[in-house]
Amino acid sequence: MNADTSDVILDRMMSLHPKIIDLTLDRVWRLLDALGNPQNDLPPVIHLAGTNGKGSTQAMIRAGLEAAGQRVHAYTSPHLARFHERIRLAGALISEDDLTAVLDECYAANGGQSITYFEITTCAAILAMARTPAEFTLLEVGLGGRLDATNVIDQPTLTVITPISVDHEQFLGDTLAKIAGEKAGIIKRNVPCVVGRQQDEAMAVIEDRAARLTAPLIAHSQHWHVSEERGRLVFQDETGLADLPLPNLPGAHQIENAGAALAALRHLGFDHAAQEAAVSRASWPARMQRLAHGPLVDAAPKAEIWLDGGHNAAAGEALGRHLGGLPARPTYLVCGMLNTKDVTGYLRPLAAQARHLTAISIPGEANTLPAEVTAAAAQAVALSADTAASAQDAIARIAEKTPDARILICGSLYLAGAILRENG
Repeated sequence: MNADTSDVILDRMMSLHPKIIDLTLDRVWRLLDALGNPQNDLPPVIHLAGTNGKGSTQAMIRAGLEAAGQRVHAYTSPHLARFHERIRLAGALISEDDLTAVLDECYAANGGQSITYFEITTCAAILAMARTPAEFTLLEVGLGGRLDATNVIDQPTLTVITPISVDHEQFLGDTLAKIAGEKAGIIKRNVPCVVGRQQDEAMAVIEDRAARLTAPLIAHSQHWHVSEERGRLVFQDETGLADLPLPNLPGAHQIENAGAALAALRHLGFDHAAQEAAVSRASWPARMQRLAHGPLVDAAPKAEIWLDGGHNAAAGEALGRHLGGLPARPTYLVCGMLNTKDVTGYLRPLAAQARHLTAISIPGEANTLPAEVTAAAAQAVALSADTAASAQDAIARIAEKTPDARILICGSLYLAGAILRENG
């Protein structure tokens, strides 16, 4: 099998629709019908939406389920280094042969009709998961919820909505209530929904839809509480209290992500061992991931080099809080962002935690924000900034001035993916 076969098919799929994002379910329903409606054959589905934390929450739920001996499918996006990362079949990344086969089958079944890249690849993921035995399927929304290509499951076992904030306004609406309405579109009639911490405006929308569909809510601060106490995670719901280790995924915001995962696992009846595994064994790259080897680390051997893919204002706030809680060390940012993001809102909470920002353009990304624009935005929030041609150039320059620096590469999952590929 040619190792490039799936890449060739994926490239071909990019030309099937003139837009990268075009939210509707019509094309998805058409292709799924042509494929024999595999969405009806999936193992029990847990469907996750939200602005921030849904990937980490999914990873924790998966860790808990797998520790309990469950075979788990998982679908997420975007990928970082390779497309295969988006699809896990019964715990393992999809193989090249299996990926090529389902992509080719979906491309043929589509018959050259208009369909977006995300829509057709989501259909391929569903097809692969429907054909592989497992006990659970974790489906992560790509964008929004109501019209997202994953929203084709009539009766999931559980839905999860992580914190909602303003992002993707051009697609989801220009108010928090409108965005929450799109995210709440995954709520299904009579299906319980775990809800993470929400602003009042978003929670009102979620509660309204849940009431109309008689969907029981399992909501943060109403039905469950989570906090850090004496270096431990304490979770409490109507069934009792759990005293657990802090999440192995770094950042104070992971406490609440863990809370949503624990609420889901406890609702499904999984025991303390599964709950402990959820917080202690989850793996989720590019979420405050420390790079331990590779050419970027070699360029600054005495420095700490971290990678984070958060990219909106809420992610910036969470990252700022995390940096503020780390041991004192001169901190420098290497930042690249997409031109669709609120760069000022993202950088403002980071300004107090960093000495300097070096802006770069995201390599190979047509929608990158030019480095000069990112640098100007940093300066506008009182953060000293300049530009560099690449992350490696930026890191070498920082290491020359401050060998023991803490260097955080941040601003975009697309940048994170490029860094992971570059760093080997």
